[in-house]
Amino acid sequence: MKLTPLAKAIIAIAILATAFFSIKRFAPGLLEKIVPAAKTKESQVPPKADLPAAPDGSQAGTPSAPVSLPGSEPGCTDKTEVRFYVWAWNSQMGGMLANGGPQAAQGSLMCANGVNLKFIREDMVDKMQEGLVAFATELSKGNAQPKNGVHFVAIMGDGSATFLKGVNDTLKKIGKDYQAKVVGSMGYSRGEDKFMGLPAWKQNPQAARGGLVAGYLRDGDWNIALKWLGDNGICNNPDEKTWDPNCLNWVAANDYIDAGEKYIAGYCEDRPVVEKGKKTGATKKVCVNGVVTWTPGDVNVAMKKGGLVSIVSTKEYSSQMPNTIIGIDKWMKANRPVVEGMLSAIFQAGDQIKSNPQALRKAAEISAVVYKEQDAAYWEKYFKGVTERDKQGLMVELGGSSVNNLADNLLLFGLTQGSQNLFAATYRVFGDIVVQQYPELVPNYPPVTEVLDTSYIQALAARQAPTTQAEVPKFEQAAKVTNVVSRRSWQINFESGKAAFSPDAYRNLDQLLNDLLVASATVVEVHGHTDSQGNPDKNMQLSEERAFAVKQWLEQKAPVNFPSGRIRVFAHGQTNPVAPNSTETGRAQNRRVEIVIGTTGG
Repeated sequence: MKLTPLAKAIIAIAILATAFFSIKRFAPGLLEKIVPAAKTKESQVPPKADLPAAPDGSQAGTPSAPVSLPGSEPGCTDKTEVRFYVWAWNSQMGGMLANGGPQAAQGSLMCANGVNLKFIREDMVDKMQEGLVAFATELSKGNAQPKNGVHFVAIMGDGSATFLKGVNDTLKKIGKDYQAKVVGSMGYSRGEDKFMGLPAWKQNPQAARGGLVAGYLRDGDWNIALKWLGDNGICNNPDEKTWDPNCLNWVAANDYIDAGEKYIAGYCEDRPVVEKGKKTGATKKVCVNGVVTWTPGDVNVAMKKGGLVSIVSTKEYSSQMPNTIIGIDKWMKANRPVVEGMLSAIFQAGDQIKSNPQALRKAAEISAVVYKEQDAAYWEKYFKGVTERDKQGLMVELGGSSVNNLADNLLLFGLTQGSQNLFAATYRVFGDIVVQQYPELVPNYPPVTEVLDTSYIQALAARQAPTTQAEVPKFEQAAKVTNVVSRRSWQINFESGKAAFSPDAYRNLDQLLNDLLVASATVVEVHGHTDSQGNPDKNMQLSEERAFAVKQWLEQKAPVNFPSGRIRVFAHGQTNPVAPNSTETGRAQNRRVEIVIGTTGG
């Protein structure tokens, strides 16, 4: 099963210096002892987190891209073996096709690039970290090609801040040259990871207050829900032993499958009622009515019980979960041709999968062998994603992934002219969330500049420019938003009576930019509002000018990420107050810019 690092980060810090996230298979009682329930901590609205823009779902490879279908026998065994830990995760289809099997196969792109790669399934993040530490330890003792541990691991981008915080704190003891760094990406989760809840929550996010969601806590799918809460100004109750009627509440599941089973079984608990982190003295019986999970957990929920819809997923938060390839800096610098060869093979295979169904089918066959689970038809079906009717007749979206080529990597890491670094935005957004929710346990994380090395990708691009374009969302100005993901007011200050930003506006603008980069497949509506002071007609004009100022600022900062048609402007003047205009406090609340993000799909 696929796990992300956020959950393991909290426990592992207290248990193992070398394993920051080893909590998934621990007993719930142990979790409670190590991660203290926040009984006196007030519930908080997670920091607003907008993620980078993503494609419209189409795979933008060239129809004429040549396809290489490798054989089944190991190929380049004369080369030094390079070991790579992976989850069972469809975002790695490019790597599967490039390798041809668990070991680089005869006729594979990996062998053609001089790399004898071995994929090893490993679902536990603490084991991934231990693999990197064991490798670096042997490397530091003078063995240039260690036999212990692994050269690379692949995890989700939204968990990379806490993963790298944990492992690099240990690796620093070996030496500053032995840090783990991100060097590329094989693909994305584009819908398979999701937050499922009652249809009423989708229609009105505020209806989720008091909800009880089952999930593997502090994990990647938990991240999705936390971002959604921040987007909609809803607080999160970080104590999974109490119930806050004003916030979203949690039931700790053993894993993503158990999360779905708790909903299916109608799991309930009697919990102390709290408000703002303080017990009220009351007790209430509450039952699971939401789930965070990934495929096949969402399939189980839909087919065994039904009644839940996808509130939000990596389809909308399309830059949240890039597959991130991580290796040890010292070894990678000493073996640059191998690293570049591996990345080149993966990117070439990504191009083939984008353009040729036969290549995807072959990659699915290899996935079934590497993961030792399901069959090729399963992996192919859920790579594409499907919409099916659940047991109660609701239509539910299941699965959804994509592969990355060289152009996609250049866009992801901000190396395309006019684009922002989408990985950096995701890294910061979710690093900030875990720090905000658990400051005592995760007080900080390393800056992205310390954990990212794009020189390998840049070297490939310098030798041969990408033959295809990166996938980017396409937006039609006339298309109406049919699914509102979030609606939130931003206090972006302007000079009095003008559409010019005041000096203190840029901090909120920068946060807004990062938030919208994460949710890159969404349309952005900018709604301008004023207070009731002055002429109504002039206020209407001023609200429009201020909304356009926000639009233009975003488009100038990242024209690739905010293409024509993505941002729409609406002027309301003084017509929609949210507070009385009779007081200065109320008027200040009414002078606002409201950001709505959504999709135009059916």
